[in-house]
Amino acid sequence: MFNLFKRTLLSSNQPSSLLISLTTRTRVNTIALPSTTRIQTRRMSVSAAAFIEEHEKKVRPVEVQASKAWWEANVSGSDEAFARKAELQNQLDSFLSNNESFAKIKSIYEDLRNDKVKEDPITKRQIDVLYKAYLEKHVDPSLLSRMVELSNQVEKTFNTFRAKVDDKELTQNEVSKILKESKDNTLRKKAWEGSKAVGALVEPTLLELVKIRNEVAKKLGFGNYHEMMLFLNEQDYTELDELFTELDGLTTKPFQQLKKGMDEEIVQNLGLKSTEELRPWHYKDLFFQEATKIGNFDLDTLFADKDVIKLCAEFYRSIGLPIDNILEKSSLYEQPGKSPHAFCIDIDREGDVRVLANILPDAYWMDTMLHELGHGCYSSKYIPSTLPYLLRQQSHILTTEGIAMLFGRLAKNLGFLKSMKLTPASELEELRKTCENTLKSQLLIFSRWVQVMFYFERSLYCDPLQDLNKKWWDLVEKYQNIHRPDGRDAPDYASKIHIVVAPVYYHNYLMGEMFASQVLASIRKHLYPGQDRKEVGLVGNPKVGEFLIEKVFAVGNSLSWKELTKYATGELLNSKEFAADFE
Repeated sequence: MFNLFKRTLLSSNQPSSLLISLTTRTRVNTIALPSTTRIQTRRMSVSAAAFIEEHEKKVRPVEVQASKAWWEANVSGSDEAFARKAELQNQLDSFLSNNESFAKIKSIYEDLRNDKVKEDPITKRQIDVLYKAYLEKHVDPSLLSRMVELSNQVEKTFNTFRAKVDDKELTQNEVSKILKESKDNTLRKKAWEGSKAVGALVEPTLLELVKIRNEVAKKLGFGNYHEMMLFLNEQDYTELDELFTELDGLTTKPFQQLKKGMDEEIVQNLGLKSTEELRPWHYKDLFFQEATKIGNFDLDTLFADKDVIKLCAEFYRSIGLPIDNILEKSSLYEQPGKSPHAFCIDIDREGDVRVLANILPDAYWMDTMLHELGHGCYSSKYIPSTLPYLLRQQSHILTTEGIAMLFGRLAKNLGFLKSMKLTPASELEELRKTCENTLKSQLLIFSRWVQVMFYFERSLYCDPLQDLNKKWWDLVEKYQNIHRPDGRDAPDYASKIHIVVAPVYYHNYLMGEMFASQVLASIRKHLYPGQDRKEVGLVGNPKVGEFLIEKVFAVGNSLSWKELTKYATGELLNSKEFAADFE
């Protein structure tokens, strides 16, 4: 999300077309959609048709402008760009908060739900999408405007913030380098604390946002904002809690075994006396959420003298999903004022797709760019133009994250690395062990980290007046087994950008990992029968692109995420294949 660490950013105060996507405009009219979603020849009802047409006429041009403004704000960091972004978002909110429009869409929606009016599945899906969009904004416009204003402030703070260490400002990449490489424990602590300082800057604004978000949710009949956002995203807390509880049981023991070995290695490398001395800054990323290299082969050396962009372009071309036009419009390297993160945005659902990144030649950025360009492939390039504008996007946050994660994993896949001619023959066995163990650590570490985020956000919106600093570290200790800093009482939770500007989003990353595992299992079953799951690297096989177009991309948002998962993989979302991937 981002380097918005897992990586693509989306919030309710960002343009809807940010929902990630890709490159050159391609019509895919020959792909057959599942029978339940084929566009019917019978005319939709006049009221539904008129409402959809009027909505698109008013909203679509402003959405495109808002997406361009959002892009410019994140690339330049300028006050003018952020002001333009807020102005356009307020226009969109004004359209969606109109009482007369809401009354119309609510009436149409309820008639369809109660079978008073019959419509084809495509029309029903559009109305369902529109109803949820209007419902979220059916509150006092002054509240919506204030939310946009506050979100804008916070986003700008994150984009322009630089950690200070001994009076020197460090970029995000420089902080990451210290945590990855330095053996100076004092410097590590300073870099970690310097990065966390953004939390104190944004916490007051965040708490005001939480208050307003909860107020909005309660006015719409929900218990709190967390509950509302799950509903709007076609999810249910009880179902998610059951799923995450199951994942907790599956991952606890292997994670503890993994971390024990990691901790012992860190103690030795950093010259500590025992694992009891370990604190958050002794780990290799700010939130202990990223894969840690396990093995004697340094994966960064594979990319140190390589062009990450050239490698990505070569790979995607080889599977029949060229990305050249995305790269031409993207902003890929560091510059002053620019967001320090990474994301992909579909500007217009007509093929104008871009990636923002801050690339360095290492394994992390190889993973990140494969990931972001995977989002790009799940966009208006391969979602057919025959689908209505409203459905010309991914089915759900978790499905696009799943596709991105599917591709990002390849940076640690031996089959991929061999096919891309990145492997040194003399160290092949050591590389194999490192790849397998590093991918396992990625899935386990990330699954534990997402539990922290999911349950913290739930707690934040259920009880925002509690001691949130303590709650954060209680969850970190429970799920990640990391000792809280001694005597520290600071809003470290607020240094995680998703909590502030992309609320109730993060759990979809873990569900995306599960979706990725299921889709990969389907690809192996159909295209690589009998091959070792750890060796399937996808390179040079155009049928991979064909499979993804037919089973995922071409469906767009005509199916819910549950229906799409069943259509693409033959099963509802479950933990079976995900668990097999970290065995």
